[in-house]
Amino acid sequence: MTLVQLSRKPAPDYDRATTRRQKQRAAGLHPDYWYPALWDRELAIGAVSEVVFWGHSIVVYRGQDGKVRALENRCAHRQLKLSKGNVEDCRLTCSYHGWSYDETGKCVSISHSLFGHKLPNVKIRSYPVIVRYGIVFVFPGDAERARSTDIPDIPEWDAQSGWGKIAIDFTWRAHHSIIIDNTCDFTHAYLHRNRRPFTYAELRHLETVGDAVDLEYETQVGQGRFSKFFVNRKKTDTNSMKLGYRYPYQWSSTGDKIKHWCFVLPIDERTTRIFFLFYFHPDTVKIPLVPLRIPAWGLALIMRLVKELLVRPLLEEDRVAVEAEQEGYEAHFERPVPDLNPVVHAFQALTIKKWEAHLAGHASERLATTADGESAVSELS
Repeated sequence: MTLVQLSRKPAPDYDRATTRRQKQRAAGLHPDYWYPALWDRELAIGAVSEVVFWGHSIVVYRGQDGKVRALENRCAHRQLKLSKGNVEDCRLTCSYHGWSYDETGKCVSISHSLFGHKLPNVKIRSYPVIVRYGIVFVFPGDAERARSTDIPDIPEWDAQSGWGKIAIDFTWRAHHSIIIDNTCDFTHAYLHRNRRPFTYAELRHLETVGDAVDLEYETQVGQGRFSKFFVNRKKTDTNSMKLGYRYPYQWSSTGDKIKHWCFVLPIDERTTRIFFLFYFHPDTVKIPLVPLRIPAWGLALIMRLVKELLVRPLLEEDRVAVEAEQEGYEAHFERPVPDLNPVVHAFQALTIKKWEAHLAGHASERLATTADGESAVSELS
């Protein structure tokens, strides 16, 4: 039997998308927010790393003073990626001709002869950077708006809070909206039927206010074969869970004592890096058959075990599912999808609204050109 390779049209980009799902799956994330670039621990003094936000390459580096900086990832001379360059003091120097840039993106020195010319007045784009919760966040949009744009406040992550903490990340071959949908659409409980992080869920509340969707499920949390023995249900209400999409971030809270935030870095249309921060009130965690309160060192040890034995395998199940959904969407993007959960529709509406707001603003900015015809702002579309 001869196998015939069926031709397949590519999934539509945003301009050609006609359905709500197609628009959601083609939408990027609005750049005027803080996005996770990498873990702070990944960047040693003098180290350089490339980070990609929606196809736009950014170079992140740490100067000899320990401060993290971010620039457009190109040398203005021959357009080589500066991520191939070297950190010299607090400057980033291109490895080809030695053009060196300060943290504002201005070329401040050149290693070769200027042949009688003045130092060229050359400047590439720089980006605001904040290090918080062990994550390096970069602001890829309008730098002026970075000052008035917040990263979610997580006081429980403070080292003195006493809360148990788990930080974990993945890079999945799926669009960011597929991943955000997955975190809040509890109709996929069947996927985790052997681990039972939550059981059959009934939606009790759903509300969209501004740029946030809040919801609550009635469900049983932490009913896994092993996990159920480590949850202190006398001090934690595990009969419901509140969740939300605080654009572009996602969060959850169980009894106000088991919480998490999910920060995504949209690399391209089918690749996303996800940073999860899980944190647990010390009253929530118990050792089976031991009535004593767990000391700080014991809680930290339990968190390491929970991360590797429970959290990582659970999220691996999600990875397989969302990557399969990405493949399914690309193969059958024209097929109707009868989603029953209104949460999905609320998320779609918010993602589309924010992306169209960016596109509208971006179109206006492109009309505001300088006299030499170059755009007054960097393009991120």
